[in-house]
Amino acid sequence: MTANFWDIVRYFKRYRNTAIWSITGSSLFEIIDLAVPYTVGQILNVLSGRSLDPEINSLVIAMASIFGQSPNPTTALIMLSGLIFVVTVLRAPIQVWIANNFHWEIALKSRRDQTQKAIAKILTLPIEFYDENNAGRIAGRVARGLANHMWSYPEIAGQLIPKVVRILGIFVIICAIAWWISAFFLVSFILVLLGSLQKLKGLVKTEENLDIYQENTESRTSEIITSIKTVKAFANEAKEYKRQSERLEREAKVSLWGIHIGYVKLGMVRDTVLEACQFVVFGAALFATFGGKMSIGHFITISTLASMAYSEIKPICLLAEVFARRYSSMLRFHEFMKQANGQDAAIALYPNTKYPQYRFAGKVEFRNLTFGYDRDRPVLEKIQFIIEPYETVALVGKSGSGKSTLVKLLFRYFEPSSGGILIDGTNITELDITGYRKRLAIVHQEVDIFNGTLMDNLMYGNPTATFAQVQEACAIASVDEFLHLLPRGYNTIVGERGVRLSGGQRQRLGIARALLVNPDILVFDEATSSLDYESERSIQLAMRRIQGIRTTIVIAHRLSTVREADKIVVLDKGAIVEIGSHQQLLAQGGIYHRLHSLQETGELL
Repeated sequence: MTANFWDIVRYFKRYRNTAIWSITGSSLFEIIDLAVPYTVGQILNVLSGRSLDPEINSLVIAMASIFGQSPNPTTALIMLSGLIFVVTVLRAPIQVWIANNFHWEIALKSRRDQTQKAIAKILTLPIEFYDENNAGRIAGRVARGLANHMWSYPEIAGQLIPKVVRILGIFVIICAIAWWISAFFLVSFILVLLGSLQKLKGLVKTEENLDIYQENTESRTSEIITSIKTVKAFANEAKEYKRQSERLEREAKVSLWGIHIGYVKLGMVRDTVLEACQFVVFGAALFATFGGKMSIGHFITISTLASMAYSEIKPICLLAEVFARRYSSMLRFHEFMKQANGQDAAIALYPNTKYPQYRFAGKVEFRNLTFGYDRDRPVLEKIQFIIEPYETVALVGKSGSGKSTLVKLLFRYFEPSSGGILIDGTNITELDITGYRKRLAIVHQEVDIFNGTLMDNLMYGNPTATFAQVQEACAIASVDEFLHLLPRGYNTIVGERGVRLSGGQRQRLGIARALLVNPDILVFDEATSSLDYESERSIQLAMRRIQGIRTTIVIAHRLSTVREADKIVVLDKGAIVEIGSHQQLLAQGGIYHRLHSLQETGELL
């Protein structure tokens, strides 16, 4: 879904009331600050023997009456000096809290809130989103979006808006003194601002294209990091370096010549026009004063205010440019946040959330199940079989036959197109998804290991497990066979993605972690396909210890893993073609027999 400017505004919606009064306060201080040049102009009128403006003269008379003084030039100078003291010295400590504190408080709190929402979005996006976007792309988009929102708010709310209000206040004061000068001032301000915004629209489009390009570059960098062993194995360091260097060179050219130079040209034209306009106002006020149409005090006031106003237009335009540079990354963050959630979006995201505590016997029925990622092209069609409690069932078949898809449906990563999956006679779609998944566990072909201790990874699914339970699970999964090889045993840091462990050690850790959950249904998804013979044998022994104590589903490429299964389901092109035990299927002489013969002779499938 597309995002727009109002999505950026709504980012801070939770703190709307605080934002309104803090922006209002900051703007009022900018208006109050204008009293200084105006008051200085009135002081010059007193010193030159000219009369005060009627409004100021009335104020001086009223203040003199309050303090029991007679209204004279000395009293006027004291009162005007006192006014300057109030709007400068006394204002300073108050303005800091309103102009700085609350703007940054809103920015930082919003960043906290939106980061939580981003994490929630990451956890509830459908699985297929991660098939198309890697970690580097996602993390980069979220990080840039959050950072640019945080830095932009204090600049827009704390500076840009109050500065615009300040310029409008200057216009009002100049209009009260000389309306014809204020008319020129207003027209010049509008023309400069509109011209800058028009040019920025084109630069924003270029920034958006660059942001997408940079996102792709970061995505490739992330892939290089996660696949560094493959890069080095094929001696492709130079190739990857050249590829990324060329992308960075193109980025630099676009940034320098397509964007940066555009901002420089815009600044050159803008500054030249502003200086010319300021000189015109100065000259007009000077000749009006020389011709006796304006007092010296008013001349100083107009000259000072015009200088202040035109000097404020430049930072306003610079803030607009900075916002334009950040705009595309903020929009892309909101586009990410608008991604449709997966089927499991209602899953509990908070540790203390209550969910049903299910306990299943483990009977699983696939009832006339049909599913396709594209509804017109089913991956599974009319799948129907039953797994009895404590039974070990193997799913075998050539790659692409639908084995892993069947498990994804069991875990409710997707919903079937028709038919359903029943556990103990209840359709799994009728169960609370969190409570349901808590009773399942899976050991993938590539076990995900987090950068922490071995114990942290073992207890990931069950943080309340006792040490005795950990030891028991490790004994079943043969983790205890390599514990003595680790420098600090259970407290050994295993590294990101478990780089300090071998493939077999990671698999055994994954099995122990799954067992600690004490699941009613345990799934092995190609758990031994990438292991050497010795490691495979260890995993097979671990699986044998589990057999018969819970419902177990084994997806296997190597048929040696499933010989002892109670039932073997053979899939081909998304349909069940054979069901039986190892011996029964060999006797049938069908697909299973052919697959077994190919593996026995060492031929490729």
